[in-house]
Amino acid sequence: MKVFVTIQNKQIPVFADNLNKKTLKLLKMALDKKVENGRQTLKKCLQTLISIEVIGCEAILHSFNEKDSLALSLY
Repeated sequence: MKVFVTIQNKQIPVFADNLNKKTLKLLKMALDKKVENGRQTLKKCLQTLISIEVIGCEAILHSFNEKDSLALSLY
């Protein structure tokens, strides 16, 4: 399943096998919180974000540079 979320005025594709409204809401809240209060490494990843993959209760944030990709817990 593929859905788009808006982060920092960019449309980012979110991929998941089964994505429900609760998981999507948790993802959006976590990303918004990290944009405001995240550490430098996470902010760098969010600036170059190209896609998000949700696996279970984790979101894998894929960026242009593979070294900047991170895993973010949703729960």
